[in-house]
Amino acid sequence: QERRERERKLSKEMAEKATRELEKMQLQEKAEVKYKEWLKKKRAEEAEKKKKEKEKEKEREAELQEKKARSEKIFKEWLHNARNKPRPVLNGYGFPRGNSAGLYFYYTYMVT
Repeated sequence: QERRERERKLSKEMAEKATRELEKMQLQEKAEVKYKEWLKKKRAEEAEKKKKEKEKEKEREAELQEKKARSEKIFKEWLHNARNKPRPVLNGYGFPRGNSAGLYFYYTYMVT
């Protein structure tokens, strides 16, 4: 009877151990599945992020090219208009329009 009881306890312990191992394996499988799903989701997010960054970079580049073209056009217009503008008087003697208007210095008049 003691032997039967020991055998029953032993078989009961073995069955409990087997169920624990089975639960552990199932839990591990669930964890792996969840990890794979998370990894797949994360990779999809990263791909979306890279795609958005590329789109932004393309937009920035297009804006830069548009800005450069606009500035070149404005510069060419300015250059064309600058040729037609009247030239300033060269001999200004350091005064506006070439003569002193209200600014008198000691050396302006020659004392003889």
